[in-house]
Amino acid sequence: MRQSEQTIDGVAKAIARFEEYNKHRDFKLFHHQQAVAFKKHLTEQTNKRTGKKLSKATLHSTCANLKKFFEWLAREPGYKSRIQYSDAEYFNMSAKDTRIATARREKAAPTIEQIKHAIQSMPDQTEIERRNKALIAFTLLTGARDGALVSFKLKHVNLLENSVFQDARDVSTKFSKTFITYFFPVGDDIRQIVADWVNYLKEQKLWGNDDPLFPMTEVSVNTHKQFGVTGLKRKHWCTTAPVREIFREAFEKAGLPYFNPHSFRNTLACLGEKICKTPEDFKAWSQNLGHEGVMTTFLSYGQVAERRQGEILKQLAIPQHNPEADFQQLARVMMQQFRDAGINV
Repeated sequence: MRQSEQTIDGVAKAIARFEEYNKHRDFKLFHHQQAVAFKKHLTEQTNKRTGKKLSKATLHSTCANLKKFFEWLAREPGYKSRIQYSDAEYFNMSAKDTRIATARREKAAPTIEQIKHAIQSMPDQTEIERRNKALIAFTLLTGARDGALVSFKLKHVNLLENSVFQDARDVSTKFSKTFITYFFPVGDDIRQIVADWVNYLKEQKLWGNDDPLFPMTEVSVNTHKQFGVTGLKRKHWCTTAPVREIFREAFEKAGLPYFNPHSFRNTLACLGEKICKTPEDFKAWSQNLGHEGVMTTFLSYGQVAERRQGEILKQLAIPQHNPEADFQQLARVMMQQFRDAGINV
């Protein structure tokens, strides 16, 4: 169904969980009671990383994937007579648990001030440190996803136009979309960090347009005949894990909680809500994030924080000055002056 590898992996994981619970019994022996028992089994499982019970969202996605799988299986030759299509309905969670799992919640996102503090706290003596600092600054400047960050090349950055070309032929963008992102107005200091890094790679290291914007770390035998970091390797990172680790270390050393690269998009969406004055402004802001529709920005990123929600409601309770009334009053005064001067209007 043209799904991404990440989505396919999620479905495969759900099926594997069910098979492990069901002791790899033949699917032709499926009975709806197995689905009921499996749901109960899931609620008793814990997350290996956190040690806590599996979240309602995990339960919901696992059961939803299994439901689709068995609906498909019930139509396949050899299984039609063994599996009832309606049996897949037993993978549905209760309406209450579904509402809990799918509820929209406020996403943790750093403030612009927190991000800038983390960036300013980062050292920049070595080229590795400069790369790490430029990486976080570039994420704030463009709102790029971590998959794009590890695949950008120098040719994609245009410092004259203050933009980055997210070309799906080279850059790992969501849904393989191609679009231009212009630098967000987050400060000249942030832009300068990125510009200095690009110029360093081009002018001092003499790297070309097809070289990575954020290259991986070179690990080799150093002067002490031990393996260690020796500089930058003219190669892209293979995964996004190093990017998240750089973010984690930067925020922890700045005395702040960890915020992942994607959370910066929430920060930029909130900034857009504050400074955009017209629908056209916010539409341009939304497109700059790579969203085809404004509602994506509103619903997925632009939820108003509860504290800000309260501030807005308090402001709305204060009688507002009506500029239209001022305009009408000005028009009446001007008309009167025309009449006093003997001018018929």
